[in-house]
Amino acid sequence: MNNYSARKLTKLASVLLFAAVIAILSAAFSTATSARNNSKQNPNQKRSQNDEANRQSQETRRFDFLVRDDFFAGLAGDQERFNKAMKVCEEALAKNSKHAEAMVWHGAGVFTQAGLAFQKGDMRKGGELWQKGLDEMNAAVALAPDNVGVVIPRAAVLLEASKRIPMPAMARDLLETAVKDYEKVLQLQRPYFDGLSTHARGELLLALGSGWHRLGDINKAEHYFKRLTQEGVGAPYTERAQFWLEKKALPQNMSCSGCHASRAGQAR
Repeated sequence: MNNYSARKLTKLASVLLFAAVIAILSAAFSTATSARNNSKQNPNQKRSQNDEANRQSQETRRFDFLVRDDFFAGLAGDQERFNKAMKVCEEALAKNSKHAEAMVWHGAGVFTQAGLAFQKGDMRKGGELWQKGLDEMNAAVALAPDNVGVVIPRAAVLLEASKRIPMPAMARDLLETAVKDYEKVLQLQRPYFDGLSTHARGELLLALGSGWHRLGDINKAEHYFKRLTQEGVGAPYTERAQFWLEKKALPQNMSCSGCHASRAGQAR
């Protein structure tokens, strides 16, 4: 990482610090959880979809619920609680070095620490933590490629980070990985996608639409933005989709608009 890039990352560190954690918290908790009934489905289909959604939900909750509130507090500046969340991850990994959910969360936390190091002007440490965080998240996904509670956090972090990296080639690599991850999540959730909450469906489709737009594939972006208008996810997702369909441009505010982002904002 050269000095020019390091200086740019220093200026962007504060934004990256919050954006990355907001992304994890908002997407990881909502997209993988909260199945709801669809009155237009037959009872057996509803039951099958909701059973699978609830199974995924419980798998994710078992670990996510141990750390999420402390990560929120850490986002608000409570270093002690951030350290507590990291310790939970580290203890889980000490018991099972292949605990993929603990690994991806820990990697995201290390990624956050990289932002703090850049913010303090420590480019060497920031670069080391940046790479370590990426390596941990990548290793977690390699261990559990079909676990949405693992794939979504990496996708969310990389999608946000790709918006702020001053090196185009690196930014595109991160974005391509994020979009690939979200496509995988959609594939995994297809059997029970209609049973997920409107927020979960809206966030996933919005991420895919915006991701493909930024990669330059307008046809794929259009597919997802049109789908957003048809999924019944409500405002603001429909409004953002309509904006894109009319202007073929992304709205300025593309961050999570759900309760998690609101809580983080209030805490700060």
